[in-house]
Amino acid sequence: MFKINDYIIYGGTGVCQIADIRKEELCGDETEYYILHPVYAHNMTIKTPVNTKILMRRVLTKEEVLTLIAAMPHKETCWIQDQKERSIAFKAALKSREIEEMIKIIRTIYLEKQTNAKKITKTDLDLMNAAENQLCEEFAIALNIQPADVIPFIQSQITSLGALQEST
Repeated sequence: MFKINDYIIYGGTGVCQIADIRKEELCGDETEYYILHPVYAHNMTIKTPVNTKILMRRVLTKEEVLTLIAAMPHKETCWIQDQKERSIAFKAALKSREIEEMIKIIRTIYLEKQTNAKKITKTDLDLMNAAENQLCEEFAIALNIQPADVIPFIQSQITSLGALQEST
């Protein structure tokens, strides 16, 4: 169970902070609810049962994010030649809200764009942007920076790691 002030990923909404945990009675049944405030959608409040079927997981820690960043250059890619199949697979990966899947989508499309820009469709770019947004929002909370600063931060970390490996 999460605690008040914890940051979580909530379904398709993304990063939310738990503002309160309440017990309320409805039709004779007492149910416990999280009161969530989406971090990047101001003026919005979500009330959801603690035992909801909607995806809820904690936001990654700074250490977990730094470990993921260090491993990014070595992550596998998963280019699917058939555009329709690729779109279905990438949309399913986005829906999972799993960071490893976001990294795989971003890296796959980015590398394919570098080697064969003509194959990249608007759908591919939209999927890559959606994955980047999800990743940046979560990493920003863990790193205590703004989402717009996440990509430059990742690039500097990877560059630093590359220079470090070359000097050893």
